Amino acid sequence: MKWEVEYSPAYSLLKVQLEPGEELTSEAGAMVLFRGNLEIKTHTGGGLLKGLLRGIAGTEAVFLNTYRAKSLAEVLLAPSLPGDIAYIPLEDGSYVVQDSAYLAHIGDVDVEVAWRGLKGVLAEGELVWLRLRGRGGAWVNSYGAMGKMELKAGERVTLDNMHFVALNEETKWRIRKFGGWKTFLLGGEGLVVEVEGPGTLFYQTRILPPFARLLKKFIPSRK
Repeated sequence: MKWEVEYSPAYSLLKVQLEPGEELTSEAGAMVLFRGNLEIKTHTGGGLLKGLLRGIAGTEAVFLNTYRAKSLAEVLLAPSLPGDIAYIPLEDGSYVVQDSAYLAHIGDVDVEVAWRGLKGVLAEGELVWLRLRGRGGAWVNSYGAMGKMELKAGERVTLDNMHFVALNEETKWRIRKFGGWKTFLLGGEGLVVEVEGPGTLFYQTRILPPFARLLKKFIPSRK
C-alpha cells in the first residue's frame, strides 16, 4: 500500500494505492473517485453506531465504507472541511479523535465512541470524541492547518475544545469550563481541554462556529 496527501495544507486530498487484497475504510461521503477493480462494503463500524444509537447527535459518518482491492486500485478521499490531513500509526495504543476529524483507517482498527460532550450553554453543539484502537493506522483531518505537539512528562497545555483534533489516549486529559462563570459564558471559549504529557497532541488552527456566524450575517432571515 502506498499513500500521499496532495494540495495541503488548505484543500488536502488523500490518495491511497491498494494492492490486490488490501483494504481501506473511510467515513461515508469522503470518496472523491476510485479506479481499478474494487469491492465496496458499507457497514456501521460496530462500536461507532452503538454509541450513536444511544442518542448522540452531531456525527455525520454513521456508516463507514470499506474498499477491498481485487486488482491494483486507487482511492481518493477528501474531508468535508478545507484543511490538512495527517496520518497516525496505531500499534498497541489508541487515540481519541474529534468525530469530525476522522477520515479513514487501514488495518484491524475499531472505531468507537470514547466520550460524549455537554449540550446547550456548555458547548456549541454536542461534543463527540471517537476512540481508534487496534493495529494499523488512521488519517485525521483538520479545519485549517494541522498542528502537532509532543508533550514531555509533566508538561501541560490548555486547549479550546473546538480546536482539538486527536491525542493518544494514554495521555492525561480532562474537560473543564474556561475560567469563571462570567468568562465561561461571555469569553467566547466555553469548554477547554487540559492535557498533561507525555503524549502527542494534534490541533487545528480554525473552527467552524465563528465562520458560520459570519456567514449568517449575509444570509437573509426568513420570517
